[in-house]
Amino acid sequence: MVIFDPVTGAPLCQLEAGMITAIRTASASAMATDVLARQDASVLAILGTGEQAWHHACALPAVRSFREIRIWGRSLERTEALAGKVRERTGIACSAFSEVAVAVSDADVICTVTGAAEPILTADMARPGAHLNVVGSSFDGPREIDDALVASARFFADSRASVLAQGSEIRHAMASGAVPEAHLLGEIGEVLRGTISGRVHDSDITLYKSLGHIVQDIAAGYHVYQTIHGERAG
Repeated sequence: MVIFDPVTGAPLCQLEAGMITAIRTASASAMATDVLARQDASVLAILGTGEQAWHHACALPAVRSFREIRIWGRSLERTEALAGKVRERTGIACSAFSEVAVAVSDADVICTVTGAAEPILTADMARPGAHLNVVGSSFDGPREIDDALVASARFFADSRASVLAQGSEIRHAMASGAVPEAHLLGEIGEVLRGTISGRVHDSDITLYKSLGHIVQDIAAGYHVYQTIHGERAG
């Protein structure tokens, strides 16, 4: 990606887009977790073992003091390898799980970062008061959570228009009649600005649906440029 000067339009720098997107996606989930999760959240469950699982494990401890991280994956070998890497990086106790229900049992924050085509997380698995970051599905089709879990959650999007157009979890729930369009309460930015309420009760299940938005990439890229430029200038 190329970052341009917002005033002159002159190119400022060229950055590796894949890494920027990987980091900002997890950072956005951390931001959503910071404003929606319970303050006493102490157990983090991550469903998935790919790039986003790693970045979420690195990012979310910046906003909550987790005492335990749990990782689920279809390959126990890969799951155990990632758990060891996370323990080394974060210093937090981290374990591998072979069953989703066991991994998320009593979890305060759950991140779904899988390539699942059908729901792997259902309403009966998420405890009252949990916060969910639903990240894996980025287009209308595959979905990681079921309609009942969508219906039970206070649902927020990174971009309302994008999630209504391509957010498979809420689109499926709307098509099945489980929820109306108004069930999408708003964007996470509106929660940050205080124009809509995020978590209302400790027992609420809150949900942040992340599809990713180009604005996030631009902001993250410009932040990297400013950081590097400032260091060199100093």
